[in-house]
Order: sequence, then C-alpha cells, then structure tokens
Amino acid sequence: RREPLALINLKKKNEETGEEELASRLHHCKAKATRHIFLIRHSQYNLDGRADKDRTLTPLGREQAELTGHRLASLGLKFDQIIHSSMTRATETTEIISKHLPGVKKISTDLLREGAPIEPDPPVSHWKPEAVQYYEDGARIEAAFRNFIHRADAKQEEDSYEIFVCHANVIRYIVCRALQFPPEGWLRLSLNNGSITHLVIRPNGRVALRTLGDTGFMPPDKITRT
Repeated sequence: RREPLALINLKKKNEETGEEELASRLHHCKAKATRHIFLIRHSQYNLDGRADKDRTLTPLGREQAELTGHRLASLGLKFDQIIHSSMTRATETTEIISKHLPGVKKISTDLLREGAPIEPDPPVSHWKPEAVQYYEDGARIEAAFRNFIHRADAKQEEDSYEIFVCHANVIRYIVCRALQFPPEGWLRLSLNNGSITHLVIRPNGRVALRTLGDTGFMPPDKITRT
C-alpha cells in the first residue's frame, strides 16, 4: 500500500474535473528520488559477554570497523544519516565508522536489534530459538523493514544515501523482504563482520541489490563471520 494511488482518497475526487485532478494528485504523491541503503553488519565482538554491555568489539573488530569506515568514505558519497541498532556491538561499530564520515548524524533505534525474524526453511540443527522469539523479534524486525525500507518521500528532490548498522539476521531478512523473496530463506545468506550490503530503491518502487555482504576491501586475515 505504498504506491501513489494508495495514498489518495478516491472518494474525494472532484466529479467536475475528474481524471485531470486525479492525475495532478497522483503526481504530488509520486516519488522522484532514489534511495541508496547501505546495510552494515557490526564488527567482530566478544562472544563470552553475558550481557549486551559486555559484548564489546574485539581488537580485530575495531580494525574491521576502521576498514569499513574507510571504504564508505572512499565512495565519495554524501551520506544523509547513520541509523544503528542500540546494541553495544552495533553502537561501537557506528562510532568508529562515523569518524570517517564527519558531520553525518547518528540515530539509535531498538527496532534494528538482533533477533529471530522468522522460522528458517529449511530448518537448521545448530540454531533453534524458542518459538516465542519468532513472534516477539519477528514483529519488531518486520516493523523495522516497513519503517526504513521504502521508496523516497514525494517531497524528496535529490537521491539519498543512508547507512544502517545492525546485525546479520536483520540484514538477511530485510534483503529477502526487499527483493520479494520468501523471507523463510533468510538463513541461506551469509554475511561477514563489517560487510556492506547495498540496496537501491527507485522512485517506481523497484528494488535492486548492488552488493551483498561485501568485504573485498578487507585483507583476507581480517575477515570473520562470528
């Protein structure tokens, strides 16, 4: 229900002007700009931490974040904002990346926190969260997708470049949903720490995946997945 026609109350159409007024109103609801979404997976972190505050980045994770920040800066794009998960590992990754992108505002959100988005198909034996997690996390992660992944606002005149720093499960689910693939297949995708996934959302609503989990800018000995 994001297409322009869904944003117009057809019951209020002026009977005298008819289709001409409808065309005019549609024009004002149509997106004009393209959104570039850069989904960054957090860097390697301390898996032994009991609470989230203890799951800080490892020394290698900090190096990875520096490399990711340098890569993003080297693209020469005018980034509009960095939206990041409120979890410690994502927040720390964001702080390091943002040093390479001075002046870009940062926004923290709970919507992008890690979780179990939907029961994977086929199932896997090494990861079986409680069923209730799919209902709790799944609703939140779906809300994140609906809130952040959409065509540009009709008032937006220029193309935008936005960075989202979050987690593998969230990114994989968002990619499946954005490309209209069965979301149950999210666990078939694999993402390295500090990787860059680039989605493009055009004014007509079509979505393209430019890169998925790119870490080609990292030396081989710096690449990890956990």
